[in-house]
Amino acid sequence: MYETLIFTGGVHKSEEIRELIEDLGGFILQDSIQQMELVLNMAIPIEDVDKIEKKSKELLAKLSVAPMAGSEIAIVSPTLARHHLPHAACDISEYLREFGAKDNMIGLARGDGKGTSGITEEEKALIEEHDIAVFALGSFENCIKEKAFLYDDIDIPVIVTGAPEIDVNELPGADAYVGGLGRIPRRLRRGPDIRALDKLVETIEQILNDKKREMALDAPLVPAIVVKNAIENQVREIEDVISPTPVTSQLDGVRVKLDYDTYKDVISNVVIDGKKLSEIAEIKKSKMYDYILVKINSESSLVEDSN
Repeated sequence: MYETLIFTGGVHKSEEIRELIEDLGGFILQDSIQQMELVLNMAIPIEDVDKIEKKSKELLAKLSVAPMAGSEIAIVSPTLARHHLPHAACDISEYLREFGAKDNMIGLARGDGKGTSGITEEEKALIEEHDIAVFALGSFENCIKEKAFLYDDIDIPVIVTGAPEIDVNELPGADAYVGGLGRIPRRLRRGPDIRALDKLVETIEQILNDKKREMALDAPLVPAIVVKNAIENQVREIEDVISPTPVTSQLDGVRVKLDYDTYKDVISNVVIDGKKLSEIAEIKKSKMYDYILVKINSESSLVEDSN
């Protein structure tokens, strides 16, 4: 089992923490440098967390647990048009990243307006490629309730946000509802706004933990971070990808930011523990820019294949 952590410290001597992560058999999920500050999202064997804590103190860095690291979250807005986009959607995205989340903003083609809103099957498929979907809706209770059809048949956990307080049982298809995050003409920087964002973080972490416990009953054949590491080490073209996190971890797989038609065979032939990736995972074309989506088979698939 691995613990996901965020290391925040200076660039000076940062190679020491990178080398320690590698020596412990851990993985770097994501790293970024802002001026002279380094932020590392990592996965470390639970029994070795104390060694990372000791090194972080030595380097005068901050270390925090990041339950969202290793997951991919969709932030869905009725539309990304300037006149309608809930400002909360942008702040939600920014805030979740501080807790290790990798999120993608998704605007529906015609989601605005009670009478005209809608969602296509392709949009649903794109949203379902993620681990969790957060639907950032607006300020009117009636509007939020009437738009439940946007997510009522989506197959991943759905969290709805809006300004009023609403019982989640009144929103068919939603796993949770977080109020206090409606459409307002300013940034979410005040006390009530931060408390609402913290409530959203708490809700997401709880749902992710529930999903991890459920997956543990029929776990993936290999951890997603092992697949991520294997692809990064064996596929040279990953080094040429300029998009952030060219191999993005999910709970049950990875998203590889390479063209499917060009590189599907290369990804299929990545070797993990003596087996090709195509033998232990489903490799398909993503709805996002024709990237490659890898979904790792569960342990029960071995039983099914033997029958």
